[in-house]
Amino acid sequence: MINKPVITKQIIASLLFLLVSLSARLYGQQDTQYTQYMYNTTVINPAYAGSRDYLSLTALYRSQWVGLEGAPTSQNIGIHAPVGYRGVGLGFSAVRDEIGPTEETNFDVDFSYTIDTSRDGRLSFGLKAGGNLLDVKFSELHKYTTDPILASDIDKKFSPNFGAGIYYHTDRFYAGLSVPRFLETSHFDRSSLATAKEKMNFYLITGYVWDINDDLKFKPTILAKAVKGAPLQLDFSANLMLDEKFILGAAYRWDAALSGMAGFNVSNNFLIGLAYDREITELGSASFNNGSFEIVLRYDFIPNRRRLKSPRFF
Repeated sequence: MINKPVITKQIIASLLFLLVSLSARLYGQQDTQYTQYMYNTTVINPAYAGSRDYLSLTALYRSQWVGLEGAPTSQNIGIHAPVGYRGVGLGFSAVRDEIGPTEETNFDVDFSYTIDTSRDGRLSFGLKAGGNLLDVKFSELHKYTTDPILASDIDKKFSPNFGAGIYYHTDRFYAGLSVPRFLETSHFDRSSLATAKEKMNFYLITGYVWDINDDLKFKPTILAKAVKGAPLQLDFSANLMLDEKFILGAAYRWDAALSGMAGFNVSNNFLIGLAYDREITELGSASFNNGSFEIVLRYDFIPNRRRLKSPRFF
């Protein structure tokens, strides 16, 4: 006997896949969203590279709309550090996104140059260069539609790109403005109905750390993301750090989702972070959507001779 809920789920997923394709044609694509973006900042701003003053390695996994067949997933890994030349930082990041029959891989090299603006303030300028590999398995949708647009797959379509950013920080405050990708690259033939372009995404991030007492720190942050053809996205978050070990916080994505976050500094070197998002749109109330999950791991290679007062909160 055929299970109707399973059929319904497959139909919804198929419609979502088609909607993604159509949206790409009309409005362009947006970069992946992260709730814990503050732990992998180089992905959106190359000027952050080297700002932690030591070699830093980060890995993040995100599963969005768990329970929805073909829902987005994202994995990324990044590494950055200051190098021998005073004020210079270098980094590398790789991001792999999947949604339905679509798979994208971005890889970037980051360069930053930092100048001291005061005793505590530092201003960094960053450049990002890399490329995008796109795979679309349209053939997986043939069982749901006979649309001629889906007649052939796209295999490892390569598009180069570059970006830039600025980043200012002290021991307590940070702010950055960036455009990770300047080129509005067409992934498909303009003459076909399946033309899609990657639009420029503008990011503004800022945050501040307050010492509530000797054992408790409070850090509110804001991320604003703008892209032509899509609504302005605003993320507000607030985190508390207790005893320089335990992190607990919440976030609100404007008109989209509520999130809970938790983290633990296993040591001065090693951080584990978790996040859970729940949509506040109609999608969030669907029975097949169990929310979105993230896990982030960060390890800082701190020399033994380096004395730290406390782990960096950003």
